[in-house]
This record gives sequence, C-alpha cells and structure tokens, in this order.
Amino acid sequence: MKVLIATQKPFAKVAVDGIKKVIEEAGYELALLEKYEQKEQLLDAVKDTDALIIRSDVVDNEVFNAAKNLKIVVRAGAGYDNVDLAAATTHKVCVMNTPGQNSNAVAELVFGLMVMAVRNFYNGKSGTELKGKKLGILAFGNVGRNVARIAKGFEMEVYAYDAFCPKEVIEAAGVHAVDSTEALFESVDIVSLHIPATPDTKESINYALVNKLHKGGILLNTARKEVINETELIKLMTEREDLKYVTDIMPVADAEFKEKFADRYFSTPKKMGAQTAEANINAGLAAAHQIVGFLKDGIDKFKVNK
Repeated sequence: MKVLIATQKPFAKVAVDGIKKVIEEAGYELALLEKYEQKEQLLDAVKDTDALIIRSDVVDNEVFNAAKNLKIVVRAGAGYDNVDLAAATTHKVCVMNTPGQNSNAVAELVFGLMVMAVRNFYNGKSGTELKGKKLGILAFGNVGRNVARIAKGFEMEVYAYDAFCPKEVIEAAGVHAVDSTEALFESVDIVSLHIPATPDTKESINYALVNKLHKGGILLNTARKEVINETELIKLMTEREDLKYVTDIMPVADAEFKEKFADRYFSTPKKMGAQTAEANINAGLAAAHQIVGFLKDGIDKFKVNK
C-alpha cells in the first residue's frame, strides 16, 4: 500500500524521516509531495494512494474523486475544516486528526501574545502584569488545558467554559467553571479562544459578547478567524478604546484593524500556533502511527467523520 505525504507547507526533515521509518517498517511505501503550487499536482499524486497525510492542505470532493484507492486521510493537527467530511464519508474514506500533538505549542504562543499585549506591544509605554489577572478560556480541550496549566505559573485566576466538558473536569484542574460563554466574558480581563469553526460558532464572538470584558480587556484568538464577527469587533473597538485584539490568524479586515487600532491590535502574518519543531514532529509521527493502526487493525479512535 502507498502512503502519500502531501504538504504545501512541508514537515521538517526530521519529521519526514520519522514518518518514513514508521510507514516503511509497517511494510508500506511512502511518497512525498511538498511545496506543490497547483491542485492538479495533488490530484495526480493521489491517483494510486491508499493513505494520505496532510497539514492545512485542502482535500475536497475533487480530490476524493481522483483518489480511487484512498482509505484514510490524517490531518496532522487538531483542526480539520480543510477536509470535506461529507465527501469523505460518501467515498467511504476515514478522516482523522491528531488531537493534542500541537497543544503545548499553541498554549505557549498564547502567552507570548498575551505578554506582548499587556506590555503594550513593547512600544516603550508602561504596561501591566499578568499576575492577578483573570483569564477566561473558551473551550477546555487539549489546548485550553495547557493554557490553564501555564496560567497558574503566572499566578493568574483562571476561568473556563466548554459546552461539552463537564464542570467537574474543569474544576478538577483547579479552574473556575462558569455556566455560559456570556458568563465567561463577564468574569474576566482576558479571553483566550479555543473553539472550532462550526455553524454554531462562526461569527459568535461579536459586539455584545466582547463588550462584556472588563475595562482594559484583551481578546486573544489562536483558534479560527471565522469565529470572529470582524465588523462588530471593529465597531466595538472604535467605541471602547481600552480593548485590545491579538491573534495568530490574520483577519480578512487586517488592514482596517491596523489603520484604526495600530496600538491595540496585532496579528501574525500567518497562523503560527503549531509552528514549532516539536509540534511538527509530534503531529507527523502521530499521523503515521494512526495510518498504520487503521490499515493493519482498523483502529479509528480519532475518526472525525461519520
């Protein structure tokens, strides 16, 4: 069987070498398609592929149609909105992600951005400290739990809300559990977003919600840009000169944010959460092991489509 790594943004060489070792020791062939510029290159490469490892690469119905032998796609990372799950199910292809492999990398970035924000983006003006601040974590999954762990080292007071995580689990981690997203924003100085982009969450971070943040509040987004209602956030930040927005997913309205809020807004040029050597290796190796487990033993623990 043939396993293809298809990555416009390649894995580090050490990660590719590790994947190759796992795949070949299992008796499978590994092929590599890196830095491809045209979709046709991907469509050609998947024609005889049984398993596919991707990063942020788009796998849609056209790809599934081209990949007649495809049995499994693994997205090396937590998010998987770049894969058409309905099309995968129609083509009887299992789709998995690799949850938890990037979580520490994202959590550490959260605090890099957070420190920068409270220190006024290092513009020379006096800032504030994180110690004693109230931090709200929206979604208490792998990343959220790592954010909570690090926040305790800063001696922050940590709150969290997750519609799918029991209160007892949140409180067992030494975190205050609240009853709703609204209650979370009302309770804290800083909110860190870790929700996926779904029909329910898209543009859910809006004027009314963010306006509940304490004076001097900071909104921090390392999740998905689609969850932000950019028009309403711009309106609110125009009215409330105390608010800051920091993100590692460049908004559609990046130019407008920069023009209007130069001293209260920052975005990385591209998504940086998982961009560490360790996360790169961890996610790649996890993807390889999951493919071997599925092809040999039908293990589908991290399957995300029905």
